[in-house]
Amino acid sequence: MIRPPAKHCRNCGTAVDLRLPDDGDTKMRAVCPACHTVHYDNPLNVVGTVPVWGEHGEQVLLCKRNIEPRKGKWTLPAGFMELGETIAEGAMRETDEEAGAQIAIGELFTLMNVPRVGQVHFYYRARLLSDRFEPGTETMEARLFSEAEIPWDELAFRTVRETLERYFADRSRGQFGLHVIDIV
Repeated sequence: MIRPPAKHCRNCGTAVDLRLPDDGDTKMRAVCPACHTVHYDNPLNVVGTVPVWGEHGEQVLLCKRNIEPRKGKWTLPAGFMELGETIAEGAMRETDEEAGAQIAIGELFTLMNVPRVGQVHFYYRARLLSDRFEPGTETMEARLFSEAEIPWDELAFRTVRETLERYFADRSRGQFGLHVIDIV
């Protein structure tokens, strides 16, 4: 479910009106009647990695969530991008925060539009520099899985499943590409 629009102006605190702006915009926006600021609601960026271990990337690091939503389910290390960082920097930060994993970041691997929740997900391929992990408070457990061991029925999010499926398919072909996916 997409977030509701702003109720108060972030500049002056006045209750906003939901209307078409006077600048020719064609979408309903939260517009401040006092200072005339137009508030745009933009998607949130989720950034993460597909951290792999082994000479040929045979194992993938997954984290068991210790927070809602989907507490107790497995996920790739990922989270919301912060202001002032690039998507790669955010993906590395999230991998460190959630798994305590040291990585060498690779290329962007999946870009997934998830319009129904107002998000865009970006996953990078990454090579683990060690098989020792120090998960943060958001993670119950961080461990390596081969393709046959992936707990497919216990994955937290469809974006994680889509990314893992493409990772193992590309790995089998011996060639990795960039995958752009719309999740409706």
